[in-house]
Amino acid sequence: MSERLWSEVDEYVAETLRLEDEALAGAARRAQAAGLPPIAVTAAQGMLLRLIAEIHGARRILEVGTLGGYSTIFLSRALPPGGRLISLELDPECARAAQASIEAAGLTDRVQVRLGPALESLAALEGEGAEPFDLVFIDADKPATPRYFEHALALSRPGTVIIADNVVRAGALADRRTADAGARGMQRFHELLAAEPRVHATTIQTVGSKGYDGFTLVRVRDQGGGQPGDPPAPDRPS
Repeated sequence: MSERLWSEVDEYVAETLRLEDEALAGAARRAQAAGLPPIAVTAAQGMLLRLIAEIHGARRILEVGTLGGYSTIFLSRALPPGGRLISLELDPECARAAQASIEAAGLTDRVQVRLGPALESLAALEGEGAEPFDLVFIDADKPATPRYFEHALALSRPGTVIIADNVVRAGALADRRTADAGARGMQRFHELLAAEPRVHATTIQTVGSKGYDGFTLVRVRDQGGGQPGDPPAPDRPS
């Protein structure tokens, strides 16, 4: 198996299922022209995000990390009439490119891009008493993912779905001696999940044109601790 083969399969899926239209292709071109790093989700991954949001019936979506707006377009297309997506971005160049792509896709009525450090923007949302989000997608700087998750949980409700991307780090997630700050952040993220009684979570490994990585899928438990037959929730550390 090789990364070349994984990329060929991604391309086959995207072309055969027609996952990318002109608005998405334009967003990719705009991001490239702006010199943004080529780290956006693939078309197949973007459609997975959209399908999860649609299946979940999400009306309010929070995205941590806009980049060029590629995943933003996929997610916002899952929203029903009246739905809203708030995307948080630190880099003004990314925000400008994303805003242009969102406008070109005709989605300005449902998407708001907030510029600034994500931790400050998340704290501001909490301070505003923002209505809980139905789905949160975390795809920003990896060492800070544990803190993003804590804020996401504070902005959630029972049933909210939280997705964190790039958690496997080419296998470094399982390396307890890793010096990679991103991998250490994801290890801390998993430790938080294990100690958090309010959530169910799992991590899925993936391969594709972005290499070997994976994502974590989290669901905030219903009030009362989940469904019959669930394992007991772990004790929270004092």
